Amino acid sequence: MKKVKFSAVLFIAVFVTILAAGCSDDNGASNNKKSGVNIGIVLPTKDEPRWVQDESRFQDALKDSDYTTEILFSQGSSAKEKENVETLISKGIDVLIIAPHDAAAAGAAVEEAKRDDIKVISYDRLITDTDAVDYYVTFDSIAVGEAQGQYLIDHAGEDSGIPLYLYAGAASDNNAFLFFEGAWKVLQPKIADGTFLVANSSVAEDLKEKTELTRDELGKVLGQITTNWDPNEAKNKAQTNLTAADKDLKGDVAILAPNDGTSRSIADVFAGDPDISDYVITGQDSEKASIQYIIDGKQSMTVFKDVRSLVTDAMGMAVDLLDEKTPETTGTYDNGSLEVPAKQTEVIVVDQDNVKSELIDSGYYEESEFTGLE
Repeated sequence: MKKVKFSAVLFIAVFVTILAAGCSDDNGASNNKKSGVNIGIVLPTKDEPRWVQDESRFQDALKDSDYTTEILFSQGSSAKEKENVETLISKGIDVLIIAPHDAAAAGAAVEEAKRDDIKVISYDRLITDTDAVDYYVTFDSIAVGEAQGQYLIDHAGEDSGIPLYLYAGAASDNNAFLFFEGAWKVLQPKIADGTFLVANSSVAEDLKEKTELTRDELGKVLGQITTNWDPNEAKNKAQTNLTAADKDLKGDVAILAPNDGTSRSIADVFAGDPDISDYVITGQDSEKASIQYIIDGKQSMTVFKDVRSLVTDAMGMAVDLLDEKTPETTGTYDNGSLEVPAKQTEVIVVDQDNVKSELIDSGYYEESEFTGLE
């Protein structure tokens, strides 16, 4: 009788153990996900103020939410980017928000995420040549380039033969193509009619009669004028360009600079050349240092991309996905493999005339952070 009781107890114990193991097998991954990180975010580098700013905005966006997030930086390395994605996958994320360092190389990383049924949001920069992207949150990159180009035109006056120096972002970044495409769209007619004379790109000069450039043609132009988003590289390229330029390619000039970091470096080089009498130079991102440059007359304009809005859009989309809702989109972008549903955020041109109303009065920056602001 005692033996029977022992066997029954043993059987029950084994059954409970198997049942527990079965529950763990069925639900362990899901339970782990719920107790881990909900939204993983991968940003390109901590070396640019723009991305550090994004980090703080992302942190603020979820501070009153039950959802959790972790932010990792790739420091300009595709290998590190892939490692970051794998780290976040291991923590059980449900949604990945990623601003790729290299648009094409990031495909391998997000494909790993998709294999784990993780929703992928390409942030600010579009990941290309993969179908493992669910959504894209971006500023209208074509509109950014158009705004930069139009600013140069608006400040050209009635002059002709104005030397035009062209600079672009990294050829590995799809946005660099879009920015330049937008700028070319408005500048090309003024290059063709002689208002502007391209000073530092023989390829662009050869293509001046073409209103639309193919991807290959854009790539060839970028190959000559890329800064790789690096202020030091931009400085070196500007110095090389001015050293090679004759005096008839100096005087009053127009400069298409792709973003604020490169704009400041390029502006410093041009300001230091005694044969440059005046320049108009573009930028984007409204970095604090560039706002001071604009106030001081060292940089002409910046395209204000309100990161608060972009982060809000990205996080809103991520939360919709976590809540099993369909996010709102406003268009699509072709990434080479599919048309990616996208939500676009508007951009604003800022110069000395409206810097206070757009950036101070709106609460984006504090007036005390700048000098000479009236």
